[in-house]
Amino acid sequence: MASEHKLTISTDAHGHTAGWAEAELDAALAVDVDKSAAAFFDIDNTMLQGASIYWVARGLAARRYFTTTDLARFAWQQARYRLLAAEHAGDVSSAKKVALAFIEGWRVDDIERLTEEIFDELMAPRIWSGTRALAQLHLDSGERVWLVSAAPVEIGRVIAQRLGLTGAIGTVAEVVDGAYTGRLVGDLMHGPAKADAIQQLANVEGLDLRRCSAYSDSINDLPMLSAVGNAVAVNPDAALRRAAREQGWDLRDFRTGRKAAKVAVPSTLAAGLLAGAITTVLAARRRRRAG
Repeated sequence: MASEHKLTISTDAHGHTAGWAEAELDAALAVDVDKSAAAFFDIDNTMLQGASIYWVARGLAARRYFTTTDLARFAWQQARYRLLAAEHAGDVSSAKKVALAFIEGWRVDDIERLTEEIFDELMAPRIWSGTRALAQLHLDSGERVWLVSAAPVEIGRVIAQRLGLTGAIGTVAEVVDGAYTGRLVGDLMHGPAKADAIQQLANVEGLDLRRCSAYSDSINDLPMLSAVGNAVAVNPDAALRRAAREQGWDLRDFRTGRKAAKVAVPSTLAAGLLAGAITTVLAARRRRRAG
């Protein structure tokens, strides 16, 4: 259930509220909290440039938790997952085995601690300021804001905390004795699963989805976007751009022209190819030195 927040007011020795505190209180009370409305934001390429799980893997590789070969293998697995997800239009059961392979055996508290460090180092500079501003508008109007992502929920939760958002909905990985098993609990938080999740949250929190908003870059999130009263396509792929125009949804593109859609922030597929190329170059160098 939603947590309740108490407002603490400072007073002077006579019990009078200081002038600045009165102004602060007036401003706080001026916000008409709409408990029936909320906003849901996808993470990858909507709130964050690139894939959150890729940046976590890259940060771990920089800390020597992975070898370059491990990173290449992970990136290829993620690319394969995305391709299967697109081809099967939301039926991603065949991709489950590779979705969370890189965290098998890791302790949950270690992943959360390292994700906090990696967010500050790699992800914070890549948050789309325009999308962050949209989220802040909802917060300022008294609405709650959740991230909704296929990434492990622990990663989404760290990003939400760092951005001052309400919380996160994500893929739940099985944990035994504080460590990930590499298996999932339920389905990936992808496609129709996102729509189901926000409906369940709405039931628990008393939300009216007709008064809610959702933001995404991908046609895969069409079910979530269609489930709310205010859908917004952010940095949309071509298919979502067409769907948004057909539905009359708002469009927000924070990329600067066509070049921005292709630049250095790796998509999962590009990351796999890049990592594979690095591995090949390093292997060739080792062979030359050995010869």
